[in-house]
Amino acid sequence: MRRSLAYVKMLTMDLGQRIEFHSHTVFSDGLLLPAALVREAEMLGHLALGIADHVDQSNVEEVVKALVRFERETRGKLALKFLPGAEVSYVIPPEIAKYCRQAKKYGAKFVIVHGQSPVEPVYPGTNHAAVSAKGLVDILAHPGMISEEDVRLAAANGVYLELSAKKGHRDGNRHVAALAKKCGAKLLVNTDAHTERDLIDQEQAWKIAQEAGLNEAEALVAVRDNALELLKRIERR
Repeated sequence: MRRSLAYVKMLTMDLGQRIEFHSHTVFSDGLLLPAALVREAEMLGHLALGIADHVDQSNVEEVVKALVRFERETRGKLALKFLPGAEVSYVIPPEIAKYCRQAKKYGAKFVIVHGQSPVEPVYPGTNHAAVSAKGLVDILAHPGMISEEDVRLAAANGVYLELSAKKGHRDGNRHVAALAKKCGAKLLVNTDAHTERDLIDQEQAWKIAQEAGLNEAEALVAVRDNALELLKRIERR
């Protein structure tokens, strides 16, 4: 079977090990316990797995503390680096920064904000509130038809923009990638995994980045270099 030149080039690239920041467990709307999802990611050869369960006014303390407890109890015993995080979701924009602070107060090592996805009706203004929260928000997930102004804010404030592997969310990937390239914002490829079947390897992530309109070098930065950069930021905390 003939393989494309792009596929052959990919095989010769050092894509590094997979770092996934955006996944969910039974502590929100995922199907697995943290230990099970971690084991599935280990089997795929992940370097690191972040679990960022959905949090809002009702559960931020309980969810984050549960993930932090899991990290503490498994420290030094896993084949990958486990990162306890939080995804602030469906919170009204004026209170997003408040609940990002709370998540970090309870021990979240990184914070994602659930962006204005093409398929989920979070509040208008969520993207803007997230990228404005300098030092609080690490990733704006699936930001959909984000404005150029907000992409420039993301670049200025060190907020990574997500290219999503998830059906529906990924409909906004080309728009996000084009504006990120124009404005100098940094991109990551994440899965928003809710089950082991949603996890991907680096080759799949690289293809998703290219499908979003990135060239080979840009895709490599998104799936390898930016992920390593954010991991190092998290580990310094």
